Amino acid sequence: MEKFTLEILFQIIGIGSASGLFFNNNSLYVIGDNSGFLYEYNIENKQLNQHALIDNPTQNIPKNLKPDFESLTHHNDTLYVFGSGSTENRNKMIEFDIKSKTVLQKNNLVDLYAVMQNFGEIKPEDFNLEGAIFDGENWYLFNRGNGISNKNTIFTIHAKNLGEEFALISVNYKLPKIKGVRSSFTDAVLVDDKIYFLSTTEDTKSTYDDGEILGSFIGRIDVKTMKIDFTQKITSTNKFEGLTLYKKENNKIEFLLCEDNDTEVLETKIYKLSLPIK
Repeated sequence: MEKFTLEILFQIIGIGSASGLFFNNNSLYVIGDNSGFLYEYNIENKQLNQHALIDNPTQNIPKNLKPDFESLTHHNDTLYVFGSGSTENRNKMIEFDIKSKTVLQKNNLVDLYAVMQNFGEIKPEDFNLEGAIFDGENWYLFNRGNGISNKNTIFTIHAKNLGEEFALISVNYKLPKIKGVRSSFTDAVLVDDKIYFLSTTEDTKSTYDDGEILGSFIGRIDVKTMKIDFTQKITSTNKFEGLTLYKKENNKIEFLLCEDNDTEVLETKIYKLSLPIK
């Protein structure tokens, strides 16, 4: 692959442990895995607003109680925020309207997550959703294989609403390793008929406990075949967990990335990653 560029674009004070983001009309929507808020940052005037996603939200919810919002996707004017499903507190999916700035619906996906675990043959302790895409017809949910079984799995759910009857497909992936440790999905975004994904390498065998960070990759999957086109290591030090499209030109594509710093410090660096399109 041709040379990529990765740079810090700006820093946001007031957000910690960023785990997902969505860029729209000069605003950046950000979630944190230990926060009960959706953050809205205006890049031009540097103004930060926060919107409550749960009752009595705080910015640093204790680990054993947090909803663990790890995935953020959108369709039309609705944002969909998913809990990871890695514990019983983490089964929420929140629908948020960008225009009215209000929560439309709160959903409990415990039954769906149980079906996915059974279908994908993933034990509850290895189930950890960290990426989501919705194209209006299909949901793509990404299991991060950082548990003992290393199950990096994409679930494709054919349904306009997750409460309806659905068809379910799962595909397992062997992602690249760093120092013998396999990387695992941390986010993804759909661009045309390609899925661009992040995977990170963390030296842990637990979906709950953090480990030493060894680096992160960008990769691409063809939606029609669901096969990987390429993977590219982009860092040896960052645990990137959020990915959104920033700009797309004839021969170049740019993404914004955020990283989970696994601390309670309310600071988030936003990175720009530029790749050639091939």
